[in-house]
Amino acid sequence: MKILHVITSLYTGGAEKLMVDLLPRMREQGHEVELCVFDGTHTPFFEQLENTGIKIHCFHEGGSVYHPLNIYRLWRLIRKGWDIVHTHNTAPQLFAAFSGVLCSVALVTTEHNTSNRRRDWKCYAWLDRWMFRQYRGVICISDQAEINHCKHMGADNSRNVCTIYNGIDYHKYAHAIPAKDVKLFGEKIITNVAGFRNQKDQPTLIKAMTYLPDAFHLCLVGDGERRGEFEALIEEFNLIERVHLLGLRNDVPEVLAASDYVVMCSHFEGLSLSSLEGMSSGKAFLADDVDGLREIVKGNGVLFEHEDPKGFADAIMKLECNTKYRKQIVKQCQAKAVQYDINVMTEKYLNIYKKLLNK
Repeated sequence: MKILHVITSLYTGGAEKLMVDLLPRMREQGHEVELCVFDGTHTPFFEQLENTGIKIHCFHEGGSVYHPLNIYRLWRLIRKGWDIVHTHNTAPQLFAAFSGVLCSVALVTTEHNTSNRRRDWKCYAWLDRWMFRQYRGVICISDQAEINHCKHMGADNSRNVCTIYNGIDYHKYAHAIPAKDVKLFGEKIITNVAGFRNQKDQPTLIKAMTYLPDAFHLCLVGDGERRGEFEALIEEFNLIERVHLLGLRNDVPEVLAASDYVVMCSHFEGLSLSSLEGMSSGKAFLADDVDGLREIVKGNGVLFEHEDPKGFADAIMKLECNTKYRKQIVKQCQAKAVQYDINVMTEKYLNIYKKLLNK
C-alpha cells in the first residue's frame, strides 16, 4: 500500500512520537510510507524519523498550521495517488477533509485524546460532524476516547469508529542506560515528559516541589508556548536550583533511566505514550486521576488528585519511605506497559487499511 500520514509538526507529543515509532515499522512490512508535516521545524523527533529514511513533506517552518494555503498544499500532495491518507491533530483532520472532497482517496484519522477544545464550541459542532463523515475510518486510542467521541458525534455518525491502543517499544525504555547529565542535578530526580501546552499540568508539579525536601529535583522534558509561564512560576516559588527545563531531548529513555520517579500530570489524555514509556522505565510511576491516565495507571502505578500539588508530594514521600511498596509499583507498571507492544499496534493499523481497501 501507498500510505501518507499527515500531522501538524514533530514537536514533543504522543501523536508525534507515534510517527517516529510507527512509520518505519509500516515500511518494514513492505509498504510505501511517507509523512506530511505542516510545520516542518527540525526537532529531535524530525531528525529521528528522517534518519530512518522516511520521506517528510514540509509545508513551512514555523507560522500557523491553520494557514489557508495549507489546504491547497495538502490537496496537491493528496492527489498523487495514495491508497491511504491518515491524519492526526485538528488542522490536518479538517484540511484533509476539504481536500478529500476533490480527491478519490481513503481517509483515516486518529483521535488522540479523550477530549478537545472543539467540543466546547457549540457553533463548531456541525463542522466537526461534517469533517468526520469524510473519513472512512476513525481510530480512537483508548476505550474512553471512543466513548467520548461517539457521544459527541451521535450514533448515526459513529459506525466507522474503532479503538486501537497506542503502542511503545517497551525494551528500549526498560533497558536504557542512565543519562549522565541528569544524574548531576541532585540526589532525587522526578521527571515529566510532556509538551508545554494547555492540556498538560506542569504547574502542579512545580508547586509540589515546595512540599518536598531540597534533595528532590524536578526535570521537565519538553518545550512549547507555556515555557515563559513555567519560568515565571519557578522564579516565583524560588525553585530555580531545583526545577530544570531540559527542552526537547532525543534520549528520553536514558533520561528516564537516570530518574528516581516518573510522573504525568495533565487535565485530560487519550492514551498517553509518555505514561506507558514511564511505566516501562523501571521507575515508580505517578499520574493525576484524569481521563486517559486513570485507565492505565489505576491498580498499577500511583494516582493522585487532579491539580493537587500537596497530594503529589505526599505520594512521592510514601514511595520514598517504603522500599517494598515502591518496588511493587515498579513491577506492576512494567507488567502493564509490556502489554502495549508497538508491533501489535502496527499490525492492527495495517489491517484497518486493508479492510477499507478490500485487500
